[in-house]
Amino acid sequence: MKKPAPTPRAAAVPLAKGVSIGGGRPLVFLMGPCAIEGMRVSLRAAKFLRRAAERAGVPLVFKSSYDKANRSSIRGYRGPGLEEGLRVLAAVKEETGLPVISDVHEVRQVEAAAGVLDVLQVPAFLCRQTDLVVACGRSGRPVNVKKGQWMAPEDMANVRDKILTTGNRKVLLCERGTSFGYRNLVVDMRGLVVMRGLGCPVVYDAGHSVQKPGGLGAASGGDRGMILHLAKAAVAVGVDGVFLECHEDPDRALSDGPNSFPLREVPRLIDTLLAVHAAATTIRNPAQSSRR
Repeated sequence: MKKPAPTPRAAAVPLAKGVSIGGGRPLVFLMGPCAIEGMRVSLRAAKFLRRAAERAGVPLVFKSSYDKANRSSIRGYRGPGLEEGLRVLAAVKEETGLPVISDVHEVRQVEAAAGVLDVLQVPAFLCRQTDLVVACGRSGRPVNVKKGQWMAPEDMANVRDKILTTGNRKVLLCERGTSFGYRNLVVDMRGLVVMRGLGCPVVYDAGHSVQKPGGLGAASGGDRGMILHLAKAAVAVGVDGVFLECHEDPDRALSDGPNSFPLREVPRLIDTLLAVHAAATTIRNPAQSSRR
């Protein structure tokens, strides 16, 4: 039987000075609290994550949202808004040296956001909003687009192409689970392979994949105990980055606490995923093991 051809690996995409993703580069981590909860909480988390990344020798991008516009309830915490949120993220960059990423929900936000953010993120619910996707592409910043929960992985080719029409080739595709029944998401690991074949680095969103949308009635639930298991599987499949929302006290987080990972456990998670990544890389490149 003829062996299937290996899935081509995307060319590296520069995210910030000294940080690139894909093309055989080291696994990149995108981490931070779901929503910005103020300057002190953000800086504490960013400094902890910087130390964890430095200890492990991995690239890390700090993630936190200035506005969570897609909330289950009108009462859900959204964050401090564009102006204050970007001020906090600028302070994180200044004090920690970490690149930053945040969600962009409207075309009018793109210019200001691109002035601070190293990477723009298009939320899953908005991944087919052509004007928004194109505006993010025109910014020249790398764009991380989350696959809609209702979309087949092959369909992300059209989203990719919208950005490519702007001349911006710095496109990341992000998996965050697919709707399966009511208030449940399932990750089909085949989809990660399919999206890798689209020529873009692929990021796996480990936290939102265990989310239960609307599971608490006026807020989303989740099963954070499954985060590490699914992240290990995704890394073994061959993703280029892992996206994860984490919090110093997930049960008290103002947004997405049930699917946020405890901040103090992040170093162990990084170590575990790096071990899986090293093993999977050796399997994909058996010539490495023969030289030992």
